[in-house]
Amino acid sequence: MENKTNTIKMALLGLGTVGGGVYKLIQRRSDGMEKNVGANLEITKILVHNMEKKREGVDASLLTDQWKDIIEDDEIQIVIELMGGIEPAKTMILEALHAGKHVVSANKDLIAAHGKELLDAAEEGNCDFLFEAAVAGGIPIIRPLKQCLAGNEITEVIGIVNGTTNYILTKMFEDHMDFAEALAKATELGYAEADPTADIEGLDAGRKVAIMASIAFHSRVVFSDVYTEGITKITSRDIEYAKEFDSVIKLLGVARNTEKGIEAGVYPMLLHKDHPLASVRDSFNAVFVHGDAVDDAMFYGRGAGEFPTASAVVGDIMDVARNLKYQCNGRISCTCYRDTPIKSFDDVKNKFFLRMQVANEPGVLACIAKVFGDHKVSIARVVQKNATKEQAELVIVTDVVKEYHLKDALNELQSIESIKEVSSVIREY
Repeated sequence: MENKTNTIKMALLGLGTVGGGVYKLIQRRSDGMEKNVGANLEITKILVHNMEKKREGVDASLLTDQWKDIIEDDEIQIVIELMGGIEPAKTMILEALHAGKHVVSANKDLIAAHGKELLDAAEEGNCDFLFEAAVAGGIPIIRPLKQCLAGNEITEVIGIVNGTTNYILTKMFEDHMDFAEALAKATELGYAEADPTADIEGLDAGRKVAIMASIAFHSRVVFSDVYTEGITKITSRDIEYAKEFDSVIKLLGVARNTEKGIEAGVYPMLLHKDHPLASVRDSFNAVFVHGDAVDDAMFYGRGAGEFPTASAVVGDIMDVARNLKYQCNGRISCTCYRDTPIKSFDDVKNKFFLRMQVANEPGVLACIAKVFGDHKVSIARVVQKNATKEQAELVIVTDVVKEYHLKDALNELQSIESIKEVSSVIREY
């Protein structure tokens, strides 16, 4: 679709928090858009669910609840999908791409599950399908991985990519809150949804890890490939031990490209205070990348919110608009040209922090050491605290061990009478 005028017309699907932010930001930047992009950008239709709802500051004549008003309008060249969810977003994006319209999306759920299908459709139609806002809000990471760092063989991408959980863990660490109190505070401030499951169980971060790993390692990773574990079991006691070990606890998305396959997971980790990610506080996000040429690079900023996310969406829109002006759309489509296997998470190696309640009697530590030795688990550190006449709290830090070896050892330990409880199992970076 060649742009023959100096105005590029667009349709917006969804007018929620992010959609409203995109609408406002485009209006705010309208005066300089022609000089910046080479064309004016105009939203001519906005698809909404409820036509009766009052939307202050939005021209009501732009609103429609009929998809055909957009898909059948040949003047609309860019579709901005900000509805979220799988359907009807997937169908609408595919129809738009098949109709030769370019698409910008922030839909991490959809892209993490069906990204290949969408990118293939974009390539077939010589269209742009851009989704910078799907990961880490306003932080540029998709474009850097696809373009700025394209000369690297990237071996690791780790990040704090969920602001809700990072806020909760920050409050637990700095203000001595327990998990329930910190979650209530996050909900009060609007960081957590009424149903926070996707955040606190690691599902939101898992979808973002799938997207980043696919791009970084040039091989398809979908959400179901990502091991996910949330922060609901983290206690104030674990936080105190982390402080004692000069560390913090963060919910990390971890993706590694190894000789035996791609490792992808989301889980709480003890992170030493000297690591750059350890200083990422409150609702901020950060992504840490290791490449063979660039070495280490970190991207930091606001990971969510009306205008940070709108910033990434509008950046993509401007990129598509420039491509339209110079008739070079579809330059960068799917970069997953490899077929690297996904490593079973049982075979992934990690260090572990273990906290357990044991009988305070001779031979318990020797028993634990024997079980660990039988399952190829090497102990790096032991701390005993809170001993009473009957019971003691034991903290064991392991060396690097395969997940399934530790799992087998813990299963055996839990059948031993002197092991009262395994209170915490947290990985250590």
